[in-house]
Amino acid sequence: MSTTGLRVVIAGASGMIGLPLQALLAERGHIVHTLVRRSPQGPTEHQWNPATGVIFDDILERSDVVVNLAAASIGKLPWTRKHKELIMSSRRETTGTLAHAIANASSPPRALIQGTAVGFYGERGDEDLTEKSSAGDGYLAEVVQEWEKAALPAKSAKTRVVFARTGLVIGRGGAMAPLRLQTALGVAGPIGRGTQWWPWISLHDEVRALAFLCENSKASGPINLVAPNPATANTVTRSLAKEMKRPFWLGLPRFAISLVLGEGGRSLLLTSQKIRPTQLEKLGFEFADPAIEDAIAGVVGD
Repeated sequence: MSTTGLRVVIAGASGMIGLPLQALLAERGHIVHTLVRRSPQGPTEHQWNPATGVIFDDILERSDVVVNLAAASIGKLPWTRKHKELIMSSRRETTGTLAHAIANASSPPRALIQGTAVGFYGERGDEDLTEKSSAGDGYLAEVVQEWEKAALPAKSAKTRVVFARTGLVIGRGGAMAPLRLQTALGVAGPIGRGTQWWPWISLHDEVRALAFLCENSKASGPINLVAPNPATANTVTRSLAKEMKRPFWLGLPRFAISLVLGEGGRSLLLTSQKIRPTQLEKLGFEFADPAIEDAIAGVVGD
């Protein structure tokens, strides 16, 4: 596959990751189109309805790569039964719609870069995890397994399918927003015991890695989008407090997380996953922000 002038279609293009990814792909000389649920407002927008499995034109027939970042947020806490159903159904519907459209295309795209999550691995303590590690237990592990399964029909079209398993993205929005607010209020501190491993990646490297996967014809299967230097929750939150010149003392005890944020809070904040970006490094990707201090400095300094 040529690494320049690709026609890339992005679903979920208006989010924290999608917007800078559009900009970077265009900067690298690619042609970017987006899938939207409203009426299109220009020639590079194309309407779709994942709930009914419909894409309203043949843009996938005319694309080289599809990137799917569309899914309901897992950060809306606490998780109600209704929201948990939405978390699962949104991933099945968006991914299934794209995968079946690719499978049925007369001229299918060469690659589907399917954004998923490190939730696949579940709670693993201090175990070193790579793409060869087994699936874990729990709700998020189940969600990611179903999510990735929904993409498999695309393989029947001989389309290269990548599962981009992303960790905590260190950026100004997303999961970092409440941590920044907590720190700004002067009540930063350990999250639970603070010794749990948080798989993280800077927003800058997340976007660069997705563009890299679009361009690299050898990339396929599960690929962990996490930084090469794992960090504990304490390391992440202490680095944030130091960079913001705020105290690190109070934090959130485990019982408070369970009481206020429930299952979702425990899953997102207390789960320990020491994950390595083995496949990404084998493919030759070079991180711009390999250490958590680099990523935090970039966020606070923006």
